[in-house]
Amino acid sequence: MEQIRPLLARVLVMLLVLPLLAGCGGSKDEEDTSNVQVAPVETLYNNGIDALNARRYSAATDQFSSVEQNYPYSTWAVNAQLMQGYAQYLQNHYTDALGTLDRFIQLHPAHRSIAYAYYLRALCYYEQIADIQRDQKGTEQAMAALQDVVNRFPDSTYATDARLKIDLCRDHLAGKEMEIGRWYESQHLYEAAIGRFQRVVDDFQTTNHVPEALHRLTEIYLVLGLRDQAKQTAAVLGYNYPGSEWYTDSYRQLVNDGVADNAPPGSGPGFFSRAWNSVF
Repeated sequence: MEQIRPLLARVLVMLLVLPLLAGCGGSKDEEDTSNVQVAPVETLYNNGIDALNARRYSAATDQFSSVEQNYPYSTWAVNAQLMQGYAQYLQNHYTDALGTLDRFIQLHPAHRSIAYAYYLRALCYYEQIADIQRDQKGTEQAMAALQDVVNRFPDSTYATDARLKIDLCRDHLAGKEMEIGRWYESQHLYEAAIGRFQRVVDDFQTTNHVPEALHRLTEIYLVLGLRDQAKQTAAVLGYNYPGSEWYTDSYRQLVNDGVADNAPPGSGPGFFSRAWNSVF
């Protein structure tokens, strides 16, 4: 707290000096309005809590901001700053909330609720994730913020939820790669499509998009006449996802191209097991 007092003091000076400067050329009525009595800090803070409970989030933000402005040295001001960030988050004012939370984290790194501040900051990014039709920079920012929670507070309940959301972010990014890859394939831009599908296999192995990515790679390799690569990729697909629809489709394509025996899909694992052993 001692380290932040100079900064808070400068803010307080500004708050005190600006009204004085504004009042120099003002009328008597304007001078009188500057003497309006400010409510006690407890009242302002409790008004903010009451407004939150009533879902009047804008009013809550105003009350918590008033606590900070009028009682900057109080412990109430520290808590009000965090609550203000929460109220802004509830209003979907994520940019404002991030600014408030970043300031809280910078000024109060040892606060008892610092883990929650980091988690709420991560949620602000997470809630802004765009659908896979749009740029995914927000998804990457959300992943970084969530990973920060996991790294700093690994044993907390916040870290548990952050890990789950990281997996969802990965699945989202993989979905974007698949969408681009499918478009490249439809345009016969096979080299670009292979790059996208291979990235899903290499970088997003825990997502549910991997089976399709392996199938698409098999499909493209067959189109390009790269039978060995198709066989190897299908072997990986059959070994890891023998019951998936992508396995069935890949096996059927291999049979049609004469790469696999003409056997029903139910007997396919024998072929894929042999192929896997021959590859590895």
